[in-house]
This record gives sequence, structure tokens and C-alpha cells, in this order.
Amino acid sequence: METSVSYQDSPGLSSGSATAGHTRRAPWQRRYARWVLVADLVVIAVAVFGIQLLWLGPQTVGVTSSTLDYPTVSLLISAAWMLSLALSGSRQERVIAYGVAEYRLVVAASVQVFGIVAIAAYLTTAELSRGYFLLSLPAGCLALVGGRALCRHLLARQRRFGAMGTHVVLIGSPEENARVSAELERQPSAGLRVIGVHSLDPAAGSPRWAEEQSAVLRRRLDDLDADGVLISGSNALDAQDIRRIGWSLDPGRRQLIVAMNLTDVAGPRLHTRPVAGLPLVHVETPRYSRAQQLSKRAFDLVGASALVLVLSPLLAVVALLVRASGPGPILYRQERVGQGGAPFGMLKFRSMVDGADSALEELLRAQGRSESPLFKVANDPRITPVGRLLRRYSLDELPQLFNVIAGQMSLVGPRPQRDAEVAFYDDEARRRLIVRPGMSGLWQVSGRSSLGWEDAIRLDLFYVENWSMVGDIAILARTFRAVLAPGDTAH
Repeated sequence: METSVSYQDSPGLSSGSATAGHTRRAPWQRRYARWVLVADLVVIAVAVFGIQLLWLGPQTVGVTSSTLDYPTVSLLISAAWMLSLALSGSRQERVIAYGVAEYRLVVAASVQVFGIVAIAAYLTTAELSRGYFLLSLPAGCLALVGGRALCRHLLARQRRFGAMGTHVVLIGSPEENARVSAELERQPSAGLRVIGVHSLDPAAGSPRWAEEQSAVLRRRLDDLDADGVLISGSNALDAQDIRRIGWSLDPGRRQLIVAMNLTDVAGPRLHTRPVAGLPLVHVETPRYSRAQQLSKRAFDLVGASALVLVLSPLLAVVALLVRASGPGPILYRQERVGQGGAPFGMLKFRSMVDGADSALEELLRAQGRSESPLFKVANDPRITPVGRLLRRYSLDELPQLFNVIAGQMSLVGPRPQRDAEVAFYDDEARRRLIVRPGMSGLWQVSGRSSLGWEDAIRLDLFYVENWSMVGDIAILARTFRAVLAPGDTAH
């Protein structure tokens, strides 16, 4: 007996989509790869020739013990750099616009180029200017990563308007299709847009994928101008069914994507290794080596100390504003729960009237929030006018830099909560306490005060399970952007 099948198209499809297969869209990857190519070329040219101009001046200078001049050397380095980026696969479809693998390939290709240049200079006894050579690599490498990040930002912006994405038809049980569709709708920047649903009901019989179903699927893909098929789960399909679906797709034209029952696992922890014809997916368990702990602590210490030094005039101005806002201390110290459940005193600039803590419980009860794990008061009357400004731009959080220097907090991590809030934790939420709490975190840059408890926990657990230094830097970059343009979710 065959599986019961139902079909549904996205309500956002245009009436002309039924004939769209005759004028098929070009894959977005090609257009995006051209963006990246142009960005790489501009960045490398500006970095290499810019460093040459700044370090050696506008006049043409020859390389010592060589017949080459520096403009020629800059041109050769730029060409070799572009070639290395191409050969490294940093612009391949499976790499661009997703994860940190693209950035790693960019850095690796850059290091290889300058290693080759150093070896060539040694073998030919050409004496390149050390300043020119040593400045070009870090400046160019950072600029390349920044250029790729800018391209991703532009791509995400396009995707929020429905452009430059992969159009897919979901295949699976109604429950699996609904789950995957909801996740993709919540993250439009992922670039997977559901334009049709192919629902299978395993309760109607043995879930076998018949040849006539493949024919129906092929017609629907053509009618909808879909880029591929996304298998949303395995409840209604077995391995043979998935193979038959793959056989029905046009090779090289349409993709077959299979969603695993794994959520909130970052790409670097997943490794696919075919064994005896089985595509086994290895998932690394979260671990924090001594080297990782030391590198994160060093990053926090250097970063927080540098920020205190740079922001010291701003800290003084804010302190004066808080002093003028009314009676009470300039700094407010509140006990929070830190790494491993250890309490510590978190510092903030005072943004409320003196003695505001005594009114918290009554306000929470009045707004029906006393049973919520997030002790947030809407339109809090205790906040001073100066405090409201400080909170909007997160200036009240700056004294926590001293908590970071003291080792009680980190620049990035789950936000520390009160003991009464931690009392609501279940075993899953308690995993937030594995790492040091942070001044900023993934859920702060993903919605700030607009996110609910479940979303906040999910994002914090994703951070804890998938920590990386690159991820910390990305969150800090998003934090600075959120502080400068706080939007409506900052309270």
C-alpha cells in the first residue's frame, strides 16, 4: 500500500510560476560568487598597493638585489593572492555564505601566499622591505575577511526581501514539514525558501516512494521553478525512498537536501564519513580544552583592558551624569550567578532610583511576571531619564569590563542572571553555567529584550555547545553595531 500524499504550494507564489521553468532563474551562487570575486580583487589591490604607497612613498622604488620594482612585486603578489583564493576553494558553492569555513580558507590561502613570497625572496636573494612585507599580510587578510563579511551582510539583506535564495519543496510527514518550514521562516538569512510542500502520511500505509510519485514531483519542480528538494525527516521515508527521490532530480540542476534530527549543532562539530556505503555523521561532543580556556581568557583580558583604556573619558562622563541624576551611588552592584553557580557582584552604572530593588517583586506581581524566569518589567517606572538613555545604548553595562578583568565574566557569553531566576532552571538550562557569563551574548545580538525565555535559552545553549574564537569576534562585531543602532528592542 502506498503512502497518502498531499500537495501544497506557498501562498506567496506568483501566478506566473507555473511557466517559470521555461525561463529558469540563474543560481544565486553564481551571482554571489561574482560579488565575492570583485570584493576580493578590490580589497587585495587596495591593501597591497596601499601598504606600498604608505610605507615606500609614491615614487617607484626597486627591490634590493633584484631587477624588479615594487609596483611589479605588488602586482605579482595580488595575482598570486587571487589565484590562491581560487585554488583554496574559498569561492565554491558549498563554502560561500555559510559558516566559518569560508573565513578559514581565506586566512589559510593568505598565509600560503606570503609563505611562498618569503621563500621566493630568500632563494632569489631579493631583499623586500620588511615593513611592506609584514604589513601587507595582516592588513590584507583582515580586509579580505571584512569584505567577505560585508558580502554576507548584503546577501542576508537580499534574502530578507525574498531574493538570492534556494527555492525548495519540502517532502516529509506533515509534522516534519511544519517544523522545518517554521525554522526556515524564522531564519530568512539562511537562504532556503519553501515554495511547496509534498506531505506524506505514513499512517495510511507502508511509506514507499513509487515511480508515479517521482513523475509528479518532477512536474511540480518544473512548475514551481524549484532549485531542489528538502527531505524534512525520516518518519515517512526510508533510505531507499530518499535514493529514488534523488534519482528523479536533474543532475547538476537541482539539489537534494536532507534534514537530520539534530538541532543547534554548528557545522565545525559535524563530520560526514562514508563507511561501508553508510553516510555516517560524526557529531563531536562539546569540549573546552585547556588551550581554548587560556585563549579565551587572554582575549578577554587584553580586550577588556584595551576597552577600559580607550573608553576612560566616556566612563568619566557617564559617571558625572549618573551623579547628577539623583541621590544614590554611581555604581550599582548586584549579586548574579556566575560560572559553575558561583555568585559574584556584577557592576553597572546606576540607571534607577535609589532603593529600586525593594520595589521589584511588587512590580512583577502587578504585571503578572513573577512566575517568569526573566525578571523584566515593562515600562519600568524606577528608571531615571539618564538611566533610560544609558540603557538604550548599553552604557550602563560598561563597568562590567572590570568584572571581565577580574575573571568573573567574559566579553562574550550567556548573560548572568539573579539567583531567583536561576531557581527556574531545569537540567538543560543549567548548561548555561558551564562557561563564564558574558557582557554580551548570542541572544542579546539576536533580539535583545524582544526574545522570550525559551528563545534566550536556546541561543545561549547553542553558544555554550558550539563556542569558537571566531564566533566570539562575530558576536562582538554585532554587539558594537547593535549599540550604535539599538533599534526598538533595546530597553
